[in-house]
Amino acid sequence: MEQQKMIDVFIMDKRYKVPASLTIMRAFEYAGYRMVRGAGCRGGFCGACATVYRMTGDNKLNVALACQTMIQDGMRIAQIPSFPANKARYDFATLDADGARLLQIYPELGLCKGCNTCTKACPQEIQVMEYIGAALRGEIARVADLSFDCIACGLCTARCTGELVPYNIALLARRLYGAYIAPRSPHLQKRVEEINAGKWNAPVQELKALSVDELKKRYNARDIEK
Repeated sequence: MEQQKMIDVFIMDKRYKVPASLTIMRAFEYAGYRMVRGAGCRGGFCGACATVYRMTGDNKLNVALACQTMIQDGMRIAQIPSFPANKARYDFATLDADGARLLQIYPELGLCKGCNTCTKACPQEIQVMEYIGAALRGEIARVADLSFDCIACGLCTARCTGELVPYNIALLARRLYGAYIAPRSPHLQKRVEEINAGKWNAPVQELKALSVDELKKRYNARDIEK
């Protein structure tokens, strides 16, 4: 059996030797860390494993998601599983699609310095500063589109020199877009009407009465659209 190549990494300033084939998250676990925080879906979708690191001898601060970034020799790593971030309180039912709502609810938008550090910090390569600019202009649909892939890892907030919380601003824009701007799906509307009329009550009760094995059997035999 071929012996695994071992490399040096520094986790929370402590040196470890780990296999070179691991992700940052797996390296943490190999080194004995139990991932109570800073781990979630393990597939790059939940944003729970925000990580910062420097390479030995390099002053540049890098950002990454620990679950999908491979370990490198000389990495000096620390996790940021959460970052203090204010979230405005608002009654969504009283809002509308007026773009001015973004600035009214998040007046700190005006503190953006245009430094683009937020974009550089995004592990999803989202144009964060661009959607913040769109938010300042009240372009809700543009913000929703540009921020669509945001997983709220918090790294943009951790690096923002204006101390904004870009992902919460983007979340409000996406909620407003979904509620008031996005085209309505006729299929969804039809299904909601069927549910309200009670069409699916009996089938749901039938499913609830089935055994786990029978549910698995039906699930595996379901029609799948190709």
